Amino acid sequence: MSESLLFDQLWQRIEPLLPKKKQRRNVQYAGRKRAEARKVLTGIIFVLKTGVPWKSLPATSDFPSGHTCRRRLLEGDKRGVWRRLWQGVLVDLQAEGRLDWERGVVDSSSVRAGHGGEKTGKSPVDRGKLGSKHHLLGEGRGIPLSISLTGANRHDITQLLNLVESIPPVKGRRGRPRRKPKRVQGDRAYDSEPHRRALKKKGSSRS
Repeated sequence: MSESLLFDQLWQRIEPLLPKKKQRRNVQYAGRKRAEARKVLTGIIFVLKTGVPWKSLPATSDFPSGHTCRRRLLEGDKRGVWRRLWQGVLVDLQAEGRLDWERGVVDSSSVRAGHGGEKTGKSPVDRGKLGSKHHLLGEGRGIPLSISLTGANRHDITQLLNLVESIPPVKGRRGRPRRKPKRVQGDRAYDSEPHRRALKKKGSSRS
C-alpha cells in the first residue's frame, strides 16, 4: 500500500523540503523514537485520499497513528513545506508546458468546522452550523494556482480578486514568470460588473 500512495518519484521531490532530523545528544534518555518521515507522509496521504478521520487511521507497518500524522501535517504547514512543494510542482509543470493559462476556473466548497476557529462562520447551506469555505482558482486543467480560506458565511465574489492576485509567479520557461490566466471563468456567484472591470485592469477577463 505504501508504494502506491507515495511512490519513489514523489518522495524524492518532497524529502529535501522536510526539516532535517535532529541528532540526539543522549541516546540513553532520548525518549520514543521519532516516526519515519516517509511513513508519516504516507499516512497523511491515506487520510486525504480516503477521508477517514484522523483518530480512525489504522496504525500499521505502513504508517503511524493518526495523531502523529495530523501533528506532522500541521508542523509542515507552519514551516511552509507544502507551499514550497506546490510551487515547485507548478514550476515543473510549466517547464513541461502542461499548464493551461488560456483560462482559470474559480469555485468554492463549504465544510463543517465543529471545533470552531478563526476562519469559520455560520453556513447558510448547512442550517447555520459553523463551517469554513475553501476558495480555489485552478488553471484550465484544474491544477490549483491559488487558494484561500474564509468563514462559510463569506460570499464567493469577495475572494475573486484575492485569488487572482495571490497566484505566485510561475517560472519554468523563457521570459517573464506567468502570474495570471488570460480569462477567469466561474458560476453566477461571481457575476459582478465591477469585478469584470477590475480583472481587465489586471490583464484577465471574466467570463
